Amino acid sequence: MKTKLKVLLAGESWITHGVHVKGFASYDTGSYEEGLAPLKQALESGGCDFMYIRNHEATEIFPSTLEELSKYDVVIFSDIPADTILLHNDTFVKGQRTPNRLRLIVDFVSQGGGFLMVGGYMSFSGFQAKANYQFTPIAEILPVKLLGMDDRVESPEGVYPKIVRKDHPILMGIPTEWPHFLGYNKLKQGEGDLLMTCQGDPFLSVRQYGKGRVGAFASDCSPHWAPPEFVAWKYYQPFWVQLIEWLANK
Repeated sequence: MKTKLKVLLAGESWITHGVHVKGFASYDTGSYEEGLAPLKQALESGGCDFMYIRNHEATEIFPSTLEELSKYDVVIFSDIPADTILLHNDTFVKGQRTPNRLRLIVDFVSQGGGFLMVGGYMSFSGFQAKANYQFTPIAEILPVKLLGMDDRVESPEGVYPKIVRKDHPILMGIPTEWPHFLGYNKLKQGEGDLLMTCQGDPFLSVRQYGKGRVGAFASDCSPHWAPPEFVAWKYYQPFWVQLIEWLANK
């Protein structure tokens, strides 16, 4: 029997606070949302054992030891800023020393783990550079270079990624014609293999780091940058499963 790959995703949740002003009166509304459902369904149906840590949980419960991380084959960051992982409440509130959990990711990969960053407003450098990975250990292992500034390319008209390495195992059987995307994080190619581009920018890049593997997908896994046409695409699930299998060295 094929062993299930264990995947940990951190991020893809947010709280919205709205202020409604009507004449002299105003009132507030709030909502909580998650954006992982399409990716979760794709990976679970592809045979992966999927674990999820929400943004507001990650500060406290994201793994703080290499032993905990090593329970997983692949760790995914998607729309989660660096500070959320770096600043455990024991450090931010109590002023105590705690492990650098982004450095632990580097150690995890060096020893054979897989790591993937999926694009979004709080990925790579991100919206107003608030994702802020450019000065962290994660920047050392990514196959792309981060801009250290607002790196969003908003494309409401729709832009199309292009495959440049169709022979790579991640893209085997995946058509060269992809659905449009509504934006992505602008990156520069670093060490590693460039598999896809969008408007000349890296869209999918991967690399070997130590005994492990790292991937950077410059756009989102769900709306708004990843439109319904991509989420409903018949190759959505095969693409993500093959990407995870490659990162896990399977």
